[in-house]
Amino acid sequence: MTERLTPDDLPRAAALLRQGALVAVPTETVYGLGADATNGQAVAAVFAAKGRPSFNPLICHYPDAEAAWRDVVPDARAERLAARFWPGPLTLVLPRRAACRVELLAGAGLDTLAVRVPAHPLALALLCAVGRPVAAPSANRSGQVSPTTAAHVLEGLSGRIAAVLDGGACAVGLESTVLDLSGGGAALLRPGGVTAEAIEAEIGPIGRALDPGAAPVSLRSPGMLLSHYAPELPLRLAAREAAPDEALLAFGPDAPAAPLVWNLSERGDLAEAAARLFAGLRWLDAEGRARGLARIAAMPVPERGLGVAINDRLRRAAAPRG
Repeated sequence: MTERLTPDDLPRAAALLRQGALVAVPTETVYGLGADATNGQAVAAVFAAKGRPSFNPLICHYPDAEAAWRDVVPDARAERLAARFWPGPLTLVLPRRAACRVELLAGAGLDTLAVRVPAHPLALALLCAVGRPVAAPSANRSGQVSPTTAAHVLEGLSGRIAAVLDGGACAVGLESTVLDLSGGGAALLRPGGVTAEAIEAEIGPIGRALDPGAAPVSLRSPGMLLSHYAPELPLRLAAREAAPDEALLAFGPDAPAAPLVWNLSERGDLAEAAARLFAGLRWLDAEGRARGLARIAAMPVPERGLGVAINDRLRRAAAPRG
């Protein structure tokens, strides 16, 4: 049963998030499906609750820019935009710090992270109370209309999440603008509550990732096709055993022996497997190359629930490279 919490219940909402539960949170844009971004299984639960078909990057929310800069590396443009538009409906995609607290799954395994400071007093108070970054995509089933009231959230997610914190109707009702500043340029990945013209008034011309004829960009935004992290070692799918020159990405209690093994979940739990996927791929890739191994062999994962998203990610990582 999903609890409907009032602003007076904010300590309850914060406690649930710290315990790894999912809580829908009001922002000025839409209601977000909040999870502790430092808890891999909580992040995996977001994808399960939404029925998300693949591991798209999630936006991480912070109470202020200083807190966000603990996890990402801002440049002068990011600092200028944050000073002008935060709190507000602008998400910045920036490089992750080496000591970033956010689970790799929240950023879809990429070396970047999407961050913002929402302009809703209840959301800001909750973020301060939680004391951790909160990953929060829109609080709806994947493919459905984004929710702008607590009732909308309950229509789609009742029984699938722990609680919704009712902060009334959202003022903007449109998702945040997403701007990629992770490279030398600036690319608008998703239009939203802050206009491109307002951004350009602060930092100069920006590219539009979706402009006809525009040069390809690395898409790092929620709701868009992704350029995922892929290991340097080739990936072999549906492996039942590993060859002597292969590392093994295992799943379940009956993993065969291999020179190097990362078990996504020894007990066969798909949420645990999702939480450990990107860290496992990175570790096997680095350690495997250091030991002179030739490939990563990936055991089958059931094609159900979060297994659909895990297999989608593995197929992308195993795809031929141009």
